[in-house]
Amino acid sequence: MDLDNAFKISASGLRASRTWLNVISANLANANTTRTASGKPYERRTVIYESVPSQESFGEILDGALSEDLQKVRVNAIVPDGRDFKEIYDPSHPDADAEGIVKMPNINSVEEMVNLVMASRSYEANLAAMSTAKQMALKALEIGK
Repeated sequence: MDLDNAFKISASGLRASRTWLNVISANLANANTTRTASGKPYERRTVIYESVPSQESFGEILDGALSEDLQKVRVNAIVPDGRDFKEIYDPSHPDADAEGIVKMPNINSVEEMVNLVMASRSYEANLAAMSTAKQMALKALEIGK
């Protein structure tokens, strides 16, 4: 694997982790949003990743045809979580139905905080891999002097 591929793979991981961090932030920010533009409570969202070849151009694919099959990560979609809304009894709430039940977002703050730690660790790991590749490139240039 050359250093260019190492940078591409780490950069794709950084982009994916940043997207995940943004989605988690939106989930936490809307943990108490009972009405969105659609009239329903906010639905928790999650990120779907997919693995794609690290080669992008035809020339890179042709050059890499006989070498390793390197993959990078890409965000495939940001989808709503399929869980049911929480229902609480609060007849004084403006969004309560006739029986006093309010539908709340399906967001567990503890779960989101765990996801936040995992996403930030993933970001840090990709940053460390990119930093190591950079150091290797600099050492290779020093050897060539």
